[in-house]
Amino acid sequence: MASADGPRRAAVLGSPIAHSLSPVLHRAAYAELGLTHWTYDRFEVDEAALPGFVQGLDSTWAGLSLTMPLKRAVIPLLDSISGTASSVEAVNTVVRTEDGRLTGDNTDIPGMIAALRERGVEKTESAAVLGAGATASSALAALFEICTGPVTAYVRSRERGQEMRGWGERLGVDVRVADWAEAEQALSAPLVIATTPAGATDALTAAVPERPGTLFDVLYEPWPTRLAAAWTARSGAVVGGLDLLVHQAVLQVEQMTGRAPAPLAAMRQAGEAALAAR
Repeated sequence: MASADGPRRAAVLGSPIAHSLSPVLHRAAYAELGLTHWTYDRFEVDEAALPGFVQGLDSTWAGLSLTMPLKRAVIPLLDSISGTASSVEAVNTVVRTEDGRLTGDNTDIPGMIAALRERGVEKTESAAVLGAGATASSALAALFEICTGPVTAYVRSRERGQEMRGWGERLGVDVRVADWAEAEQALSAPLVIATTPAGATDALTAAVPERPGTLFDVLYEPWPTRLAAAWTARSGAVVGGLDLLVHQAVLQVEQMTGRAPAPLAAMRQAGEAALAAR
């Protein structure tokens, strides 16, 4: 836990990074918490430059947020990582302790759970995951906590299917794999988590059922996605990428500053305003 006294620094690292909303969210939290000597910036850092950046962190630094492609690359540079981060081999949060140790965590997973809980999803008997990238593995880890039955992953290749089965075995989730050509069937699940890039689910909009369950679309720009808009038109519950971004950032702010609870409402409002201005 970092001390809130004196000038403190934090930042988000990644490549590309110009689009990141993290500075908006964290700065809004600092303002609400009265942390006037705290700053939060963004730095374009790739895997080759990461070791040098991390080695240069001095006592003014409280922590880092990490996005792609650094979530796995940072692990060997840390003194320890949490069980949550270890479970998916991905760190999105680094905290520099008062004795100079660097600890890693993954707030994406509890952020997903918190975002779903905010929309009333505490448990589900089954779920579908669209996609098989890094976010999909975090989704499986979140589903371990809330899904009591099977999870069907819709993927584009056999290799991706094998990866998702492997994550399921590692995380203790009953993962079944289906071809992307059958992705329309996913939409009948009580919980659908879309982890695909922008546009990937556009062709599925006509298949949204009359009474859909809950859609968690991890994108936040552009928003709403065509799938999310079609889901809302059918009166289905929708959790968006901004919900995830805000909830995981809340946990980062709490870890880096030692102040809890972080101001969720102010952070969300700042994120919405920033997106509206783009």
